[in-house]
Amino acid sequence: MPSWRRWLRRGFVIWTVVSVSWFANSFRTQGVDPGLLQSDASVTVLDGEESIQFLPTSQRKPGLIFISGAGVAAHAYAPLVRPIADAGYAVFVIKLPYRLAPLESHKLAAMGRVQRAMAKHPGVSRWVLSGHSLGGALACRLARTSPKSISALVLVGTTHPKTDDLSSLEFPVTKVFGANDGVAPVEKIQANMKLLPKHTKWILIEGANHSQFGHYGHQLLDGTATISRSDQQDRTRAALLESLEGLTDK
Repeated sequence: MPSWRRWLRRGFVIWTVVSVSWFANSFRTQGVDPGLLQSDASVTVLDGEESIQFLPTSQRKPGLIFISGAGVAAHAYAPLVRPIADAGYAVFVIKLPYRLAPLESHKLAAMGRVQRAMAKHPGVSRWVLSGHSLGGALACRLARTSPKSISALVLVGTTHPKTDDLSSLEFPVTKVFGANDGVAPVEKIQANMKLLPKHTKWILIEGANHSQFGHYGHQLLDGTATISRSDQQDRTRAALLESLEGLTDK
């Protein structure tokens, strides 16, 4: 083999290794306080195969199901949702099969995990369904196919629904999105507005990007955030809590 071909092959191997390593690192969970994933006197944390459960000792009736984004570990959403459990609401962060749910069968399996979480906790009378990115897309599909099991929908950093017409949903719907999100850009979100109900509450977070909805690295194609991760998640959490509080007395 000519030397130039050997060097070309080596260069390709090196480029592949570097690219895969960078991609994997961009989704690596970062900056999560281990204490958020540990039980204490007020919240029991169960890290299972299908979900991470945050179960308050003194529990209110509504609960939150949050579906992880593609490639993102469920643990990366602990800083966002653990304070919700501390406020007395049961929270279930659904893990995607292989963290990416690349095939249709994997997406169906993820939706099955949502339905099992609801079925196994009959003490929770109403559910707020939410999800980030691909998790939001799966939440839209569930809202279309199983609307009676859901009391409110909160979509976070996603252009979905794209094909699911949810305009006739009667329960509260909230869309949280970032002005600097390069993965779910504002113009694409606005292009699909007609697929959501007219009563949908739209929350645009100025300076927010896609990656800061969780605690992981900078995602490919994402924009640059001009607000802190904690500020972005505080505003997102407020929207989730508002949806839960709206169901508490019903």
